[in-house]
Amino acid sequence: MPLPLVIAAIIASVIVKNMAWKRRLLYFGIALFVFFSNPFLSNLAMKSWEGTPTAISQLKSHNVGVVLTGITNRYKKPGDRVYMERGADRILHAIQLYKQGLIKKIIISGGSGKLVDNSNDIKEADELKKVLLLSEIPDNDIFIENMSRNTYESAVNTCDLISAQFGNQSILLITSAFHIPRASACFAKQNCNFTSFGADYYSHDKGYNMDDFIVPKSSAIKNWEVIFREVLGMTMYWLSGYI
Repeated sequence: MPLPLVIAAIIASVIVKNMAWKRRLLYFGIALFVFFSNPFLSNLAMKSWEGTPTAISQLKSHNVGVVLTGITNRYKKPGDRVYMERGADRILHAIQLYKQGLIKKIIISGGSGKLVDNSNDIKEADELKKVLLLSEIPDNDIFIENMSRNTYESAVNTCDLISAQFGNQSILLITSAFHIPRASACFAKQNCNFTSFGADYYSHDKGYNMDDFIVPKSSAIKNWEVIFREVLGMTMYWLSGYI
């Protein structure tokens, strides 16, 4: 992650005895911080990673929309509502597309996300189904896959469900834009017939001002953290044969 790299370089500059290396490490740490905290550079990187949003007017109709989870806080009390986190666009855009007739059925894919299975744990797909029902989407148009713990398992379980329920019909894969490369690779590995639809964009298209070039922002570092995490995730998935 970017911030630990910066901290490590600065700490190393304090520890080393050699004055030349002390200066190099200090300057390197400062340079890393300036680079990773720059809003202009981080937005360019994130736009490149996320790609261009698909205009709804250019979207073909699909029989099934698949929403990947990872967007709720399931452990906040009282449990009388669904607590949404960053990424709520995934389910909100699915609702919009359903209301506009661009998807006919919705599959929500995602379980607890824990490595050790716990049958008593809250399943995120079940939580998000409540949001769809509150939005007056009929229960018979909602399908749940709540056993997967990660993106790879979501792809395997969802593609099995689609094959059993819908044959080889094309699906619309809805997830956060930064997650599209990894999710798409997982679904392609399962030979699913799908089109990707990005939501929850971190990048922006507004004009820049002087602050974006010279004022450090924590949100810029966050963008890099998201990119680094996805690159690492794709690398590990590739090594594991998931993609």
